[in-house]
Amino acid sequence: PEGVLQVLPGGAEAGAQLVADPNVAVISFTGSTAAGRKVGEAAGRHLKRAHLELGGNSPLVVLDDADVDRAASVGAWGSFLHQGQICMTTGRHLVHESLAEAYVEKLAAKADALTVGDPDQEGVALGPIIDIGQRDHIHDLVARSVEAGARVRAGGTYDAQFYRPTVLDGVTSGTPAFHEEVFGPVAPVIPFSTFDEAAEIAAASDYGLSLGILTGNPMRGMELADRIPTGIVHINDQTVDDEAVAPFGGVGASGTGARFGGTRANLEAFTETQWVTMQSEIQQYPF
Repeated sequence: PEGVLQVLPGGAEAGAQLVADPNVAVISFTGSTAAGRKVGEAAGRHLKRAHLELGGNSPLVVLDDADVDRAASVGAWGSFLHQGQICMTTGRHLVHESLAEAYVEKLAAKADALTVGDPDQEGVALGPIIDIGQRDHIHDLVARSVEAGARVRAGGTYDAQFYRPTVLDGVTSGTPAFHEEVFGPVAPVIPFSTFDEAAEIAAASDYGLSLGILTGNPMRGMELADRIPTGIVHINDQTVDDEAVAPFGGVGASGTGARFGGTRANLEAFTETQWVTMQSEIQQYPF
């Protein structure tokens, strides 16, 4: 019916009014973690439920028994799809040290081979960054990462709003492009030596949205996934997987959990349970 779906363009002021309006019973917000904190605080003051789908810095873990050629393809798709402008984008590549150099070489070759430009043109893989401000944010993270010791193995340059798919190695857990959410086509790669170290690095993040694990043994992947706080896990696939019928969401700085997708999750998110009793006659009591 007319008016069921409405779009109200606006900034923070419009958002604040929507949260405060008594006619709005539930707030469903998708956006940055910083903005999500403000929405959650405002919703709390008005005693409203707020379902928050926020940022991410999702890890892709490549175990020592993974096929490195397939792994590089998975990693390229996870980091470069839609210019990395997806909350579930693969933001961190954790690769076993025995595969790390081969993985970086193959990932960089794929990045160099991708065409950046008008996405309406055939053969173009990456389009523009959403705006100049975000482009500058991406480049600043890359530049600060290089200053901190990372090496650019592919990309690291831009033309107007078109940023080249970028691969970084020489990365540590404190490298800006590895530690912070980039929201751009940047793939920082860090090696690990043991299963325990992989779990520790992957879990060392404020975010917890999506996780990909590549391995020749899916049960080994599940064992690792059990040790990493995250709302979504994909064994032998990249982090950018979504299904409208499956609950979606993250933990920590990524939001308030899997609250959307599928009949059960949606009903719980956007409805209230009402308890009703009924008798054919008025009940009698002793007084």
